This record gives sequence, C-alpha cells and structure tokens, in this order.
Amino acid sequence: MKALSYYPSIPRYLAARALGKRYPLGALPLRLVDLPEPEPPPGWVRARVRLAGICGSDLALLFGKNSPRLSPFFSFPAVLGHEILAEHEGVRVAVNPLLACAERGLEPCPACARGEEGLCLSVADGGLAPGMLGYHANLPGGWGEAVVARPERLHPIPEGVPDARAVLAEPVAVVLRGLRRAFLHERHGAIPSPLLVLGAGTLGLIAVRLLRTLGYAGELHVAARHPLQAELARALGADRVHPSATAAADAVGARRYRPLLGRPVYRGGFAAVIEAAGSRSSLDEAAWTTVEGGRVLLLGAAAEVRHDFSPHWFSELTWIGSYTYTQGDFADAVALLPQLEGLERLVGPPFALADWRAALTAARSRRIVKVVFAPQK
Repeated sequence: MKALSYYPSIPRYLAARALGKRYPLGALPLRLVDLPEPEPPPGWVRARVRLAGICGSDLALLFGKNSPRLSPFFSFPAVLGHEILAEHEGVRVAVNPLLACAERGLEPCPACARGEEGLCLSVADGGLAPGMLGYHANLPGGWGEAVVARPERLHPIPEGVPDARAVLAEPVAVVLRGLRRAFLHERHGAIPSPLLVLGAGTLGLIAVRLLRTLGYAGELHVAARHPLQAELARALGADRVHPSATAAADAVGARRYRPLLGRPVYRGGFAAVIEAAGSRSSLDEAAWTTVEGGRVLLLGAAAEVRHDFSPHWFSELTWIGSYTYTQGDFADAVALLPQLEGLERLVGPPFALADWRAALTAARSRRIVKVVFAPQK
C-alpha cells in the first residue's frame, strides 16, 4: 500500500528547530513509500482509510517544535496520522488511535482500570512498540491506505454526517475531554463567563462550536489572527472576535499596566481562558488575560518554550492540561457529530498522499484550518 512514512533524524530535527518556517519541505524526513498491507493481529481488523487529518502535533514533530523528552513514548519510523476516518465492511468509522493495556496484552494499569486509557502507564510496554496509531513503528497511521485496530476502537459514523465533519471526530474528542476536565466536572459547577478562546485553529474553533452545542450561554470571545478563522469563529457561535488577546482583554475592561520591561500586563480579564494555540506568546497571553483566581484550559500542544510563571502564582490561576480522551469521550464525540453542523467548513479539499508537499504548505500557510489526506485518491 502507499503511505507517508516519517524517518527520525536528529540532525534534521535540530535544523528544523533552528530554521522554523524557513526549513525546506524537501528536507523533511518524510517519504512516500510502498508498504505491505498491514496484517491485523488476532482479534483485530483492517480498515481502509477515507480521510486523515494533519494535526498540529504532526507539524510540531516534522518541524522540530515538539519536546524530545516525549520520545520514549512513541516509536519510529512511523506512518503518521492519528485523525482517521476509515471504512470497515462498508461502514464509515472513526478510529480511536490509542494503544493501551488491552492492545498490549497487559493487565489494566491503574489508569486503564479507571477508564483513562489515554493516560495508560504502559504506553511503552507490553507486546507492542511504544506509541499510538500515527506514532507507531509497526502499526500504520492514517497517512496510509489502511490501518488495523481492535473492533471496539472503530466507532460507526451516524448517518447524514459528511466525511469532512466525521474526520474531525478525534479532535472533537480531545476538546470534549478538555472541557469536561476544566469546566464540566461536578466540582466546578457552571462554565464561567466571560470566556476567551485563544487561538482559532482546529481545536479553538471546535471548542467554540462544542461549547454552544453543550448549552453554554455565557459570553464567548475568540482571539483569531487570520480572516478565515475570524469568519468561522463567528459562524460557529462566538459573540465577539478580536485580532489579539490584548484587544480581547481591553474589550472586557481588564486594566492594563506597563512594566519596566516587556509587554503590558493586566489585572482583571476573563473568568476562563481556553489556550488552543500552544505557542510561547499564547501561553503568556493566557496567563495575563485570565482574571485573578480564574481557570486556564491548556489544549494547545506547547512543548519547550520560555515562559514567565509570575501570573500563575501572582494571580493564583488554575491551569488544567488536557491532550487525550477516554474511550467514552471518543464515543460521545462521535455521537455528537450530527449536532455539530458547520464544523465541516474547517476542512479543505483533500490532498493525495503524493501531494504531501502541497498539503503541508497549505497547513503551514493557515489558508485552510484543517488539511486532510485522501489516501485512496
């Protein structure tokens, strides 16, 4: 089968880290290869990939933005792609890419025993190499024509949901899990207002739509840098869209102060912030635009960045990190897809695997919010 495989290279990682957006696509350790059809282990099944997304974490891996300290928990070379819409026995399915204790032939670890497969303590142990689908040396991800998985990891897509919305099931599960951890748990009570979504990429825009679908009636603001992102944020339920976090803070009456050195700081601001960009600047903005005693949900995949922790203790903020989901979160995300009208607008026309350079160019340019491959194309 045809597949896009990533071959790790420390020199290329360091070069990409140093050059950033100037790093040439042709130098990436990514190759279109012919691989044998994946053979399902006993009790597993094979599914044909219809669409597979390019995630921010994939871009971080390719362009040297991820943390090398996470390397023990993944294995390479690997066919990337963990946002997977596939077809099995004529049925469209969203593929949960987790490979936890059950897949590894192990007794449940404490995390798996309480239903937290995404936090599996044995992700680098057992009968499989470390990692999940899309970051696994032996089991291909969605940037190939086929994947294998246990049947319970395949979630049938409800009728009437377009493919372009269905391929977002995995990031919807990520956001749903984050909202539950940060705001929807019984110990937190109602979701606070006003709320700022900082970053209007895939996760930020899904958060806007999902908040409204779950009944959030509070004041919902979005900081969006690009015109398409701003347009989509309004369409998906934002009350106000701002060109920057500082403009958003000013709009809700936060008091601005000028330090001796550095950017402006604030008192007051938003009762809660969803940080969905994962950059050095967005982390700083989230910290300073959250009201004293407020909450920050960290959805953006920040890695190694320099960060001023002063507002964490000075304003007594609560930070909640979230990157994964449970099997229940994933099933609930798929069940919610019929109610998430409009999310398909995030997804651009699919690219063939052979056009991966054009696909990555589109993903980096922000002309399309969610770039996807159609491996059968």
